[in-house]
Amino acid sequence: MKLGAFSISLNVKDLAVSRAFYEALGFETMGGDMSHNYLIMKNEQTLIGLFQGHIPANTLTFNPGWDQNAGEVADDWDDVRAIQTKLQEAKIELSATCDTSTEGPAYIMLMDPDDNAILIDQHR
Repeated sequence: MKLGAFSISLNVKDLAVSRAFYEALGFETMGGDMSHNYLIMKNEQTLIGLFQGHIPANTLTFNPGWDQNAGEVADDWDDVRAIQTKLQEAKIELSATCDTSTEGPAYIMLMDPDDNAILIDQHR
């Protein structure tokens, strides 16, 4: 299964404080919008999403069809609907599913055995 680009999405209390902290660690803003209470930050190949008021807990995030620069990969990637089907066939419980009759952006969510949230969020 090809899950795409990986990042950690952090539920932050104060976006400006978190931004300054991660900038001190060498991260640079590569996306997002302070006015919408989220930023995507990058340090080399490491991606961190900072979300104030958007997610209930820290979440492992995968973006099918994207590389670590939010660029589209070649045609050899797994659509989130195909990933959903494979997980369901493997009897993995999903906390959010997508409509398999659609195309384009969609997401699914699941929890790992230790209750860590996993978001598979397709933007293309």
